[in-house]
Amino acid sequence: MRRSKFTETQIVGMIKEAESGVPVPEICRKHGVGQSTFYKWRSKYGGMEASDVKRLKGLEGEHRKLKDMFATLSLKQRKSSQKSSENKQTQSLGRILTSTV
Repeated sequence: MRRSKFTETQIVGMIKEAESGVPVPEICRKHGVGQSTFYKWRSKYGGMEASDVKRLKGLEGEHRKLKDMFATLSLKQRKSSQKSSENKQTQSLGRILTSTV
């Protein structure tokens, strides 16, 4: 994923400028940002302070790690249950073969 060339503090600063009455096209031109990007940032970071944004980024990182841990454990559990079912099938097939002989 591409990283922004702006820090969260700078983004919050741009949003604060817009809230203080500066027209959005002027802010975008001044900082070299597209209006769609600005509105996307405003929907995500609007009403936040810089400290809130840093906390949000920390929580997003923690959430990403937890999702990765869950996926890893899920795969391990799925593999072990598949091995278990394969062993049961092999044992029952062995019993069938030995009982018919």
